[in-house]
Amino acid sequence: MSALGKVVRAGVGRRRTQTLVTVLTTTMAVAAAVLAAGLLVASRTPFEHAFAKQRGAHLTAWFDPATATAAQVATTVHLADVTAAAGPYPVRSLSPRIGANHARMPVGGVLPEMSVVGRADTGKAVDELSLTAGHWATGSGQIVLSDRDTPLGVGDQLSFPDLPGKPVLTVVGLARSVTATADAWVSPAQAAALTAPGSRPGLQMLYRFRHAATDAEVTADRKAIESAVPPGSLTGASSSLQAERSANRTTSTLVPFVVAFGVIGLVMSMLVIGTVVNGAVGTATRRIGILKSLGFTPAQVVRAYVVQALIPATVGTALGVVLGNLMAVPALGVAQRAYSTSSLTIAPWIDLAVPAVALIVVAATALAPALRAGRLRTVEAIALGRTPRAGRGRAVRRLLGTLPLPRALSLGLGNPFARPARSATVAAAVVFGTVGVTFGTGLAISVNDIQNGLDRENAGAVTVQNVAPLADKDSRDTADPALIAAKITAQPGTRRYFSTARTQVGVAKLAGSTRVVAYQGDSSWGAYQMISGTWFHSPGQAVAPYGFLRATGAHVGDTITLTAGGRRTAVRIVGEDLDTSEGGTVIRTDLSSLAGLDLTIPSELVQFSIDLKPDTDATAYAASLGKALRSPDTLVLPTGNRINPTIIAIDALVAMFTLMLVAVAGLGVLNTVVLDTRERVHDFGVFKALGMSPRQTVAMVLTSVAGIGLVAAAVGVPVGMALHTWVAPVMGHAAGTAIPATDMAVYSPPVLAGLLLGGLVIATAGALLPAGWAARARTAAALRSE
Repeated sequence: MSALGKVVRAGVGRRRTQTLVTVLTTTMAVAAAVLAAGLLVASRTPFEHAFAKQRGAHLTAWFDPATATAAQVATTVHLADVTAAAGPYPVRSLSPRIGANHARMPVGGVLPEMSVVGRADTGKAVDELSLTAGHWATGSGQIVLSDRDTPLGVGDQLSFPDLPGKPVLTVVGLARSVTATADAWVSPAQAAALTAPGSRPGLQMLYRFRHAATDAEVTADRKAIESAVPPGSLTGASSSLQAERSANRTTSTLVPFVVAFGVIGLVMSMLVIGTVVNGAVGTATRRIGILKSLGFTPAQVVRAYVVQALIPATVGTALGVVLGNLMAVPALGVAQRAYSTSSLTIAPWIDLAVPAVALIVVAATALAPALRAGRLRTVEAIALGRTPRAGRGRAVRRLLGTLPLPRALSLGLGNPFARPARSATVAAAVVFGTVGVTFGTGLAISVNDIQNGLDRENAGAVTVQNVAPLADKDSRDTADPALIAAKITAQPGTRRYFSTARTQVGVAKLAGSTRVVAYQGDSSWGAYQMISGTWFHSPGQAVAPYGFLRATGAHVGDTITLTAGGRRTAVRIVGEDLDTSEGGTVIRTDLSSLAGLDLTIPSELVQFSIDLKPDTDATAYAASLGKALRSPDTLVLPTGNRINPTIIAIDALVAMFTLMLVAVAGLGVLNTVVLDTRERVHDFGVFKALGMSPRQTVAMVLTSVAGIGLVAAAVGVPVGMALHTWVAPVMGHAAGTAIPATDMAVYSPPVLAGLLLGGLVIATAGALLPAGWAARARTAAALRSE
């Protein structure tokens, strides 16, 4: 074994290029696999872990105190399938205003409506809240906020001017509920103080069930609770399965393309490693014969070549694990924000399982050429050496020699036919590299086009919004939406504008309330991207996103009924828009479509989107309009695109994966051209003796792979396009939306031309180093080589 060990060490040290290629390819393959497996696990386990740790509620239910008493609601804890319950807790929906704060939020600004629950402690049996800052609210004047999306922190204040006594509460803590059972919590005594005389707060119950693994089981439990209380008293319910799907959505968006890149990288790595070992056997035929003549058995020769592949692969595997964990940091950071749970890392078992599988794959890939080395006959191996078979490719070279091309180019074009198997490996490497580049490019364009579509939430160049009415009459007049519209119309530089008002309505077939954005004015220029149908253009029409249509079972062309204040109105869905806000459930329609409902929309919920004339500076326009409005409580700001962390993570991962695949493809070309150049060193000597210049030598070597690169690109680009067509809709589905056709049609002629040239670039880049080595080789030394 010591003699065999020397053979192995000598082989690894002598073939430095092949050793480096194996290290780098396994590094990139393992890094991609670690990241892909880590994201797959992260998309499933964090919610389950947090749910079990915090004893999350399988069902959060709300009851109407006008039809059911607290005692009647409390009897539901004795139902057969209920294993634990908490409540009833008093709950109120309140619209607080921003008080003194350290977040530089405008004092007096209206926050979205929040559900405030009265709880004496963080809970033990069900929904144990996790305090992430501060302490629990134990007395009056204190409130704990959910840390999910709040801009406020400990020490900031909230005011409730519409309640008796106009209470002001100080934020004393931030807490996390795994199923988001509330937006804020106060003590029971404080909850009573937040209730107006003569009214009663709603009642909230939290349940854990014996069977709650599916929607059907949770629905059955909800129906049992509904049957146990007076009819109509159960006003709403939220399942933990809904919260889990929402939390998993962001990370699940990353998984499809990461898996696709991981598979491509693994296949490419197997191909390149197989080529490296095959080349080692092919260039060491004489050495194998000598080893056998010295007494090495076929089994020892096989082990020697397998171990020669495993040594650099082990180094690459270790580096790949480290790189994969580093690459996972931005992706898992996105997942952590989505789950709002503990910090996420790659599971330790993944760091052990992926390297083990990778080394098994390397060993299996190296075994076939190693077995071929073991079967070589000793005398034949010594006699044959590494001389290529005579006559192969001569007919093609003669044909190419008749073409009006420089002789160096015709020789280069004919060279792949002398080694068809080796040329096929170069082509395969470039094909997979081109597939990765095509897929990554298309995905990046689609994702950024989708982000541009989602930015329609803030259309135009300038946005105007009231944050609070002021006490004096002039400011109240200026803050009135009608007067704001007049000021915008009179402002120099205004091209067009529209306003939006947000409100809540009931929708048939949906529990609870649904957000509606009502437009006033011509909103066609600020329309959302349409997946199907058209943007609304007259009263009585509406558009709805994928999530809403899926939840209600409605389709484009159907009519839905909206309710508010005991009144009803019908609107027809004329289009499906690209919108993921609030889980993709926001309806958008003309303000006049809601005229039949009993709705009062505060001026604070009205926003203006303004489009400017060409060459109008948005910052200067906003400053000028702000002075004209003369209201410190009306915000006039240039519109900025939202920075979506998921989009940033996808762009970063796509760039990393694409560069890795290009590098692996280039390494495959490099390894093959190095083998070919070393075998043809005598030919280079002859060519140089006949007058071939170094520049012509480089051109000949590069031409030998350029044709392969173009043909491989012609194969790889359509495959990459097909992969994009399959993966992008899967990602959209995971994110809760379909993808507009315009965002899928990303391969324009200029892009396709660049991708086709990409195969040529990959091939020639991989051949540059050996081409330079061949050009620098001395003629006399090359002629003496065999």
